[in-house]
Amino acid sequence: MAEDLSFVTGASGFIGSHVARLLRMRGDRVRILVRGTSRPANVEGLGCEIVQGDLRHTEAWERTLHGCRWVFHVAADYRLWVRNPREIYESNVDGTRNLLAACRKAGVERIVYTSTVGTIGRRPDGFPADEETPVALANMIGHYKRSKFMAERVAYEFAQSSLPVVIVNPTAPVGWGDTKPTPTGKIILDFLHGRMPAYVDTGLNVVAVDDVAQGHLLAQRLGKPGERYILGGENMSLKEILQNLALISGRHAPWIRLPWFVALIAGALDQFFVGTILRQEPSIPLEGVRMARHKMFVNIEKARRELGYNPTPALEALRGAVEFYRKGTWLASPDENISKVRAGTA
Repeated sequence: MAEDLSFVTGASGFIGSHVARLLRMRGDRVRILVRGTSRPANVEGLGCEIVQGDLRHTEAWERTLHGCRWVFHVAADYRLWVRNPREIYESNVDGTRNLLAACRKAGVERIVYTSTVGTIGRRPDGFPADEETPVALANMIGHYKRSKFMAERVAYEFAQSSLPVVIVNPTAPVGWGDTKPTPTGKIILDFLHGRMPAYVDTGLNVVAVDDVAQGHLLAQRLGKPGERYILGGENMSLKEILQNLALISGRHAPWIRLPWFVALIAGALDQFFVGTILRQEPSIPLEGVRMARHKMFVNIEKARRELGYNPTPALEALRGAVEFYRKGTWLASPDENISKVRAGTA
């Protein structure tokens, strides 16, 4: 019997590489889309078929999707600061629309679209939100969240017109392979380097990246087209995350709580001088500070109930992330190593 062929976008990234790895472990043939400037170190040795391309340039979609049974659209332009915001919309919104149109033409059996927890609404009573919590484009902070909300609407529209698209909303994944790193990974790195003397009163949902990847495969098998599923773990305040990292690493957790308005002022100044004047990426993205004003706590019971999703404890997820960074060369010279990875030379 021939192996099923799965196509994964964003496979050189954090979540996408874990999805590709699980698909190969399942026995699928895997074709991955990789930008010419990306180095797919996270999937080297897996035996994936590599197709070079860009979500904004879709001339070869028909050939790329030929024979594909499953499509996992994980790729996204995830930047909280960018000189030209249009680039984010071209990749995340237009790219999603073009890919889904090509999937329809190619007769793909099931598509899993990777959205983000950032498109989930917030409950006015402060309780964890779920997939049905009301939300609108006006609630989205910054170009990244706006673009992902719009792309999710595109995926939903295709599902409504009979294309079998399932939407998943990962929370804040941590673990092996977070080389970029993600904003959550940067928190862990900064803590391990003693670069976090204070914290703000915020919170997020922490989940092991392996669980998020497994959730993608569960959504492909058991998810209902047109539905979305939050793939998360445990709701934790930033203070609790830092206390757990202290327990794992033996370092001291910061005890000074920084008022949010102070962080906002710092972000605004950094945005002005570094982003506007120097035209470089700010070290304190203003969008990130604005997002941190609200705790992003969510309810994952729908994924548990309908997909059989069962994430591991957040402490174990954080332990895996610490182990990943400690086994590498990250702790010796973090700035140099992050620069190397971003340049594709590490």
